[in-house]
Amino acid sequence: MVSIEQIKQLREETGISVGKCKEALEKTQGDVEKAKDILRKSGQEVARKRSGRDVKNGLVDVYLHANHKLGVMTVLRCESDFVARSEEFKELAHEISLQIAAMNPLYLREEDIPAERMEQEKEIYREQSKNSDKPKEILEKIIEGKLKKWQAEVVLLKQSWVKDSGKTMTELLEEAIAKLKEKIEISQFVRFEI
Repeated sequence: MVSIEQIKQLREETGISVGKCKEALEKTQGDVEKAKDILRKSGQEVARKRSGRDVKNGLVDVYLHANHKLGVMTVLRCESDFVARSEEFKELAHEISLQIAAMNPLYLREEDIPAERMEQEKEIYREQSKNSDKPKEILEKIIEGKLKKWQAEVVLLKQSWVKDSGKTMTELLEEAIAKLKEKIEISQFVRFEI
């Protein structure tokens, strides 16, 4: 039996509807962490279903650090003006701006990385492992692992969220899509620093 306190806790932590929280908790016999995973997976499913829709509305969020030496502008888009004006959407845009300010991503998506830049990184890792006595197949796997780690640092959507390292920025967006029931995407960002 799922308690009201468990439903309330899950609702507060995820922002997902009470009905969906109750359903997830019933599937997991009251295990809140497993219920979060179920809700996260359903968020990915909702995001896939909405991926073909147009995002013609949205907002620009601006973050200026207290020392006035760091600023971020983020364009976050959604399907409707109704969602764009909602507090949840505004909070999401601001969280993304804070992430950009803190983590200084260079690219939005993995596919935004120029091929030449990827080759430069691979070459750096090859040079670093040049004197290793490990077999070539193992070295290639090591290089690929280092490349994925580098991408997780420089690609915004692959970064771990600064407020919850167990969640990537992609997962944060997917949760918002599940909650707001609209396609949401970051269309661009700019970070300024003196």
